[in-house]
Amino acid sequence: MIIDLDAYLARIGWSGEPRPTSEVLRSVHRAHLLGIPFENLDPVLGRAPSLALPDLEAKLVRGERGGYCYEHNTLLAAALTAIGFRVTLLAARVLVGAKPGEIRPRTHMLMLTEVPGEPVPYVSDVGFGSIGSLIEPIPLTAGTELHDAPRRHRLVHAPHDGPLDLWKLQAYLAGQDDWEDQYSFTVEPFEAPDYEVVNWHIATNPRSPFARAVYAERTTDDAHLSLTGRRLTTTAADGTREERELADADEVVRALAEEFGIRLPEGIRLPE
Repeated sequence: MIIDLDAYLARIGWSGEPRPTSEVLRSVHRAHLLGIPFENLDPVLGRAPSLALPDLEAKLVRGERGGYCYEHNTLLAAALTAIGFRVTLLAARVLVGAKPGEIRPRTHMLMLTEVPGEPVPYVSDVGFGSIGSLIEPIPLTAGTELHDAPRRHRLVHAPHDGPLDLWKLQAYLAGQDDWEDQYSFTVEPFEAPDYEVVNWHIATNPRSPFARAVYAERTTDDAHLSLTGRRLTTTAADGTREERELADADEVVRALAEEFGIRLPEGIRLPE
């Protein structure tokens, strides 16, 4: 299935010649991250979102909606492939909020993107949906810092007994005084059916946080907006935070539309 590349690039507000260069990769990645919000409304409404490309285009490109990692990164992978990049899909264990010694399953989708003529691929990921997420892709090189303003990221090796190197993505955010682990991964390739299984689990398992409460995230050039349940948090580039509680489901729907650019289909109501 071939993506409608022109429609996708218009959705993220990117213009230029789509060629497989590092500058195009960085700018398309950043435009996608800033242009399409993160949200989990389908699981909250009791259904697993489709990962079929036509459905993703209808929802994220033409439908004034966002999505979570499988949707965002499936869409980006299709766009990058159409531009001429070689993409390898990966899976990661989320480390944010993990307790010491806790081992979580690989539930996060990301990818490696190869730029013709460059020796090192880039970790690309527009679907992490947190304030520590990548704004631009980062080279798969240990210790090198990426200043994807207003954030900073780096990749480090982690102790590991397996045959493949274990990488950790870390973020250094304004207001913090140390690097924070975001997720860990190896470069073992994953395929579309792998994400279909974990997508179903994340969307429909009653113990999954994505099935129990609304999550929405939006990054702008100077702030990050986060909606968790009814708590709306705005974090400025300097780390300053403002929080407010929304009164009810109707106010949540208004905030989704006005603050995140997410509009529910006609006749659909969020649970109280």
